[in-house]
Order: sequence, then C-alpha cells, then structure tokens
Amino acid sequence: MSAPTSSTSRPGSFILPDLVGHCHFPLTYHPDGDAVAAQSVRWLDEGCPELSQKARTALYGLQAGELTAYCYPYCTADRLRVVSDFMNFLFHLDNISDGMMRKGTEALSDIVMNALWLPDHYVPTSCPGKPQPATEPSAGKMARDYWRRCIEDAKPGPQARFKENLELFFEAVHQQARDREAGVIPDLESYISVRRDTSGCKPVFDLIEYAMDIDLPDFVVAHPVIKALNEGANDLVTWSNVSYRMPLEPRLLPHLTILVQDIFSFNVEQSRGDTHNMIPILMKLRGLDLQGAVDFVGDLCKQTIDAFVDNQQNIPSFGPDIDRDVAMYVQGLQDWIVGSLHWSFMTERYFGKAGAEVKKHRVVTLLPRKCGDRDIDAERLAGRHQHRREMPRAFPGSPMPRKQRSSAVMLGSLLAYIPLFALFAFGVPLSLYTYSRRFTGLFR
Repeated sequence: MSAPTSSTSRPGSFILPDLVGHCHFPLTYHPDGDAVAAQSVRWLDEGCPELSQKARTALYGLQAGELTAYCYPYCTADRLRVVSDFMNFLFHLDNISDGMMRKGTEALSDIVMNALWLPDHYVPTSCPGKPQPATEPSAGKMARDYWRRCIEDAKPGPQARFKENLELFFEAVHQQARDREAGVIPDLESYISVRRDTSGCKPVFDLIEYAMDIDLPDFVVAHPVIKALNEGANDLVTWSNVSYRMPLEPRLLPHLTILVQDIFSFNVEQSRGDTHNMIPILMKLRGLDLQGAVDFVGDLCKQTIDAFVDNQQNIPSFGPDIDRDVAMYVQGLQDWIVGSLHWSFMTERYFGKAGAEVKKHRVVTLLPRKCGDRDIDAERLAGRHQHRREMPRAFPGSPMPRKQRSSAVMLGSLLAYIPLFALFAFGVPLSLYTYSRRFTGLFR
C-alpha cells in the first residue's frame, strides 16, 4: 500500500470503484415505469414555463421517472406517478438552488413549504423582511399539485415525516449556499451532517411508506437497527454519486448513500468549482490525490453495503403486522441502493451520453473547469486561495481596482488637510506677531 500523497497538479481522469460488482441486490423495474415516467416528465415540463431550452433538454435526459420505477417497483401505478412527480420536482429544486446564494434558497424554501402546510390554496405570508409574491411562483404550484394528490390517501406518519425532512433538506441547502457564498470547504463532520439532508433521500425514503400504503410507528422508525438501515441507504445513494485504502474510521461507516452520489457527481461539480463534495474534502483533510480520495470513498461504500446486509439480519420482531410493514420498508431501502446505483449510468446527469461506456470501463475523463484558466480548487486545497475575487485592470468607464481605489482615497484625504496645515504653519504665527505689535504698548 502506497502512502498518501498531496498533489495540486490536475489529472486528466480517474477510475471509479467497482460498486456495481460489489452490490448483489436484485434489480427490479416497475411494469408501468416507462409510461408513468413519460407522464411525469411532461408534468414538470409543462408546469415550469420559465425553463430554458437547455434546461428542458437536460430534464428529459435526467430520467428521474425511470429512477422512480427502479426504486418503487411494487406499488400501484397511481402512487408511482405521485412519487415520480416528486422525484422530478426534487431534481428541479436541486438544479435551481445550485446557482443560488443564501437569500435565494430561503425564498425558494418558503414558497415550497407554504404549499405543503397550506395545500388547499396559496396564502402568501408576510414575515418581516421576507414578503412572498402575490402570485404563486411555479415551484409553489408544482409542490401544491403533487402534495394534494399525495395526502389524499397518505397515512399520518409518512405525511408528518415527509414535511419535517423536506424542511431539513432546505435548511441544509441554506448551509450549502452559505458555504458557496463564502468559498468555504467544510470539515468532514459538518459535511456529513449537511450532505445527508441535501441528498433529499430522507423525504424520498418517507415515500416508501406512502408507495406501499404503510405507516411505521414512531418507535419502529427510531429503533437503532432501522435507523442504521435508513442511514446506510442514504449514505450509499449519496456518496457514490463521489469515493485509499487506509484504515477506515468507524464514525464514517454509517454515511454511505452520500458517498455514492458524491463519486458520480464529482466530475460535474468540480467543473463548476463546487467544493461541497466528499472528494475535495478528503483531498484537503487527508492530503490525498484525486484517485486516492475516490478509492477511499469507494471502500467506504463497499463497507456500508456489507453493513447494510448485516443489519438486515439483525432486525428485531415488532409483532406479525408491523414485521410485514418493516419488511416492505427495508425492501424499499434495498431497491433504492441498487436502483440508484444502476440508474447513475443511465441518466445524462453525471456522465452525459457516455454512461454505458463509463459503467463498462469505469474511467471518467475530467471536464474542464468553467471558472477560467486558474486552478482555483488546487490553490484552495493547497491553502493558497484566500477566497478573494480578483479585480480587473481599470479601463475607461470601469471601477478602479481595490488597491488603486484605496490609494486614491488616501491621497484625497491628505490633500484635504493641506489648508489646515497651512493655517497652523503660517496663519497662527502671523496672527500672534500682529497681535503683539498692536498691543505691545499696553504691557509696558
């Protein structure tokens, strides 16, 4: 085993870990999956008139409906449609929030959660400093549409957990926006905590209960084994869409959905300078090169798959009726792990149209960075990037660079004091001299 090395040079490619070969769960597809997927993508397309042509093309290449058919293969077609609509909507939220700063994500969150808490009709709130528009934006209309259909027959437990976890999703998106705004690479613990929520897995796992028409009691949801299965599935889905073989820390093992998504999404994210990903964090904190960081996360993914299988064998009995519901829920988590893994090579979101080739050979060619020629990430990882924006050279009609602007302000301030200096240097002595000459006789 070679020692980890730190490198700021930019490689041309990296090799994915063989997660498909390590995951032996059977892959199942809903019999109505294609028809429902086509209806669902049209629903989002028609409901978002503000989408650009590029965004519409990407929407159809995403194949969120097909992902839904892999992850919920045993529910009715009607419920599959509701879940598929939310999946398309969730990716839409992720796309539009990626370019937002903190205030933008807060406004988006308020609009969507308004629809969930007040599903009958739009009621704009008027919180101080956060007024909502008189006309409901498309994001609110879409949320209200799918949610009204969902709560027609969703049981109370999944409804409550879904709303709570969607709130957590938006809170984590706010934090990600703050980090993006400040140019911050978070520490490992902070990243894991936030990433579990930005993945969106928590609310979609709640929809397993809706899809299968079950309602797990709170004491079952809170059981350590059920929580470990839920978190393991979350981390596998999230981290692989990222992955050095070194001793692995036990505190990292329950976070694997996050790992899978981070592996697969890393190439696109690095091209736009996004550091909210496990790969650049490990490169910075552990001094790993790119391939070393990918291999590290890949090993975590494999260990999490093994831990998920072990936890399946340790599920306690809660009684015959609840055990049946628990079995369906855990099956849903398993379907999510294997379904999202294979879908990641089908969608154009991560590898464009080269998904099948990447799945076969596991070689990913790095995309060029869109932020210019400077290797900003390498400088940041090396500790040299100070997160300051470079000011352009001054040209007629443009603001002066900051240093020149500061020098001009200082010079102007000094010039303003010249009359005062002259007064004290010449005026005061002259006045004293005149005064002494005029009144000198009074003191003789």
